[in-house]
Amino acid sequence: MTYTCRNCKQTFTNELQYELHRDTCSSEALICKRCGERFSERRATRDGWHYVCPNDDCDGAGRGEDLRSVREFSVATTR
Repeated sequence: MTYTCRNCKQTFTNELQYELHRDTCSSEALICKRCGERFSERRATRDGWHYVCPNDDCDGAGRGEDLRSVREFSVATTR
């Protein structure tokens, strides 16, 4: 039986591998702290474990390091 991730479309032949991958993969938006580019999580990883900025001119890497969830940022208002 083949298992396919709904977010990144990666396929797995083993249910355990699929479950482990699914725990770390989502369609959530990320932003690179180095270049400021915003992109989907699936563009930043091929295996669900290693993350790099998809911008060819940027060497940002690491979820939670250079690549952060857009939800972690808030917009400051000025009065």
